[in-house]
Amino acid sequence: MKKLMKKQRGFTLVELLIVMIIIGILAGGMMMVMGSSTDKADATKALSDLRTMASSTMQYYADNGAQAALPTVADLSRMMNKTLGGSYDVAGSGDQAWVGVYVPTAGSRARLADIRAQEGLVIVGSATKGTVGSVDFTAAHVWAYMRAK
Repeated sequence: MKKLMKKQRGFTLVELLIVMIIIGILAGGMMMVMGSSTDKADATKALSDLRTMASSTMQYYADNGAQAALPTVADLSRMMNKTLGGSYDVAGSGDQAWVGVYVPTAGSRARLADIRAQEGLVIVGSATKGTVGSVDFTAAHVWAYMRAK
């Protein structure tokens, strides 16, 4: 009787391995879900920043006249009352002004690519160089641009 009770005291190695495999599968599934949520948040932030920069550009031209020089990122930073770093850009020529934001991850790029037609976005990167109207977009990394003027 004592031998039978000793045998049932702990878990076998196979049982422990099965539990570890199940935990690993569940953790992997959670990482995939968290990654897509992060990409969606990055894409939403980029789109929000583009809209805010476009509004600030229109305000800049309203304050300085329609023939004013193209605003810089520093000009927009003052208009927005927000510090804009190197991940933002302003491009343009003639009567066109475009605002841009750096898009860091492939997942957020894919989300922005899905909505670019309805939002009027131009997405350029190291593999693509584009010209829209009279504005030449050439980027070493992936950027999303929105027309502001």
